[in-house]
Amino acid sequence: MSRSRVFVRRAALVVVGAVLPAIAVAQQPAPAGGQPPRTPRQDSIRAANRLDTDGRTAEARAMFEALRRSAPDKAAEAAMDRAIAMSYAFDGDCAQTTRYERKVIAYWTTREAAEPQNAFYQQGEMANEAARVCIDQGKLKDAERLYRLGRELGLREPEPRTHPVSLWDYRTEHALARLAARRGKAADAARHVANARRLLESDTVMAKDQRRFLPYLEGYVALYTNDLATAEVKLKETLATAGNANAPYFHWLLAETYERQGKAVEATAMYRLAYDKALGHNPPAAFVRPAARKKLSLA
Repeated sequence: MSRSRVFVRRAALVVVGAVLPAIAVAQQPAPAGGQPPRTPRQDSIRAANRLDTDGRTAEARAMFEALRRSAPDKAAEAAMDRAIAMSYAFDGDCAQTTRYERKVIAYWTTREAAEPQNAFYQQGEMANEAARVCIDQGKLKDAERLYRLGRELGLREPEPRTHPVSLWDYRTEHALARLAARRGKAADAARHVANARRLLESDTVMAKDQRRFLPYLEGYVALYTNDLATAEVKLKETLATAGNANAPYFHWLLAETYERQGKAVEATAMYRLAYDKALGHNPPAAFVRPAARKKLSLA
């Protein structure tokens, strides 16, 4: 957003203060157990990530831009473009997030000959990542366009495929169900949920890693089509499923369900859990952290 330009000089002063302690830590001897110390660059990235989670996004982007300028190679530059995309996501900026994710996609196009299986997968992932930011901000047309782009890019992976067609089909049906629910189209949402379920049943290998996201989908659709009783059941099931217990966005959805049911105490407690768990630098945290901060009236 434009405010990053306004604050860039002020942010640069913060960068110095934020990075120096990190460098000091990085120069410490390796801890017991043989783990190597983090580099100054790694600590700077961590410091910038934390600024985003604390709501100091302009300062974070000043750090990420500096890290991009000092990047040792194109891969490191692309990593900073992705970090900047997520920083804009913390501001709820679908357009700027998409702009920077497209830079990352452009990097992966340069890797198609050298690592085709990974390059096309990463292109699809980056499009989906931008789509996730956009859908969370209610930019449904942008989100749908990006989800469909993600599938298109992912399906360009040549044989021997390491990411099956069924994975991209499942992700697309999952996304289309959520989009339909947000648009109030319950019948369309139910049809896409059924399609997603059939894909899991038809490819048990793909389903091994993806099945845990089905109750989340069912709970999401129920929430946004105002079936709050089903939403509560499915979202509790989601949080009880292996691998989901610490996901901040699932806590957010259950908190929103409680709030719509008039369960203020339970909603507040769940919003707090969501906020406390949203410490990553990814689309779920980028949505949950600022949204829960507002719900909880945190400074």
